[in-house]
Amino acid sequence: MSATVSAEWLELREPADAAARSAALAERLARHLGGAGRLVIHDLGGGSGAMGRWLAPRLRGPQHWVVHDRDADLLELAVAEPPTATADGAAITVEARRSDIARLAPGDVAGAGLVTASALLDLLTAGELAAMLATCTRIGCPILLALTVVGRVALTPPDPMDARLAAAFDAHQRRTTAAGRLLGPDAVPAVVEALRGTDAELLVRPSPWRLDTAHADLMAAWLDGWVAAACEQEPALAADAGPYRDRRVAEAAAGALAVTVDHADLLVLP
Repeated sequence: MSATVSAEWLELREPADAAARSAALAERLARHLGGAGRLVIHDLGGGSGAMGRWLAPRLRGPQHWVVHDRDADLLELAVAEPPTATADGAAITVEARRSDIARLAPGDVAGAGLVTASALLDLLTAGELAAMLATCTRIGCPILLALTVVGRVALTPPDPMDARLAAAFDAHQRRTTAAGRLLGPDAVPAVVEALRGTDAELLVRPSPWRLDTAHADLMAAWLDGWVAAACEQEPALAADAGPYRDRRVAEAAAGALAVTVDHADLLVLP
């Protein structure tokens, strides 16, 4: 796993992520956990700690969050901006741990009562995902995996370039790296297949970004990354992509653009 993200991008997307994540799955998880005793939560690829800030207030009882990431600067933010409250006002502590999620060992998540991850699965190869799931399911605790891209994007109003860029972007998400072929939009079906035949209960719910006038800055940043990745995959798009990007950013700034980026959230119950 080689992807890196900036603190600025994570801060920009945090409100949209919070609105998108499945509250229904969080409620189901809360019922399953019950709130008895101190809960140790390992947040994989947790970056600046946004998952904890969203989920902690939805769970009862004292919580200890262990945020795993390779980026030391992001981990500093996770500790500096911890969740402020649980559902019942119990204490929360946060620990930062530098980890490579692609090389997660059973000891790295020992004692976990819950494992979480957000916007992570599509960045893994099939082998990395299988190893991560095997490590986590061996513990026998719930796993909440949020905001995995599924390969569907809709822009309103539509533009003839939309479909070409979307196809190239999805191909880029599935590109082959030194670690192997990334799962990209195939990550959710890969989880379903990996857990087939096990005793685990798997719940999948949609968690789309719905971006509008209130998200002009996020839309502009998303468009930059979306178009750039598509052009990296299909260089022939570059001549048309610049004017397209400028046109779309102008529409976003004018409140004339809406974007839906589909994701899925998954809850695995042992």
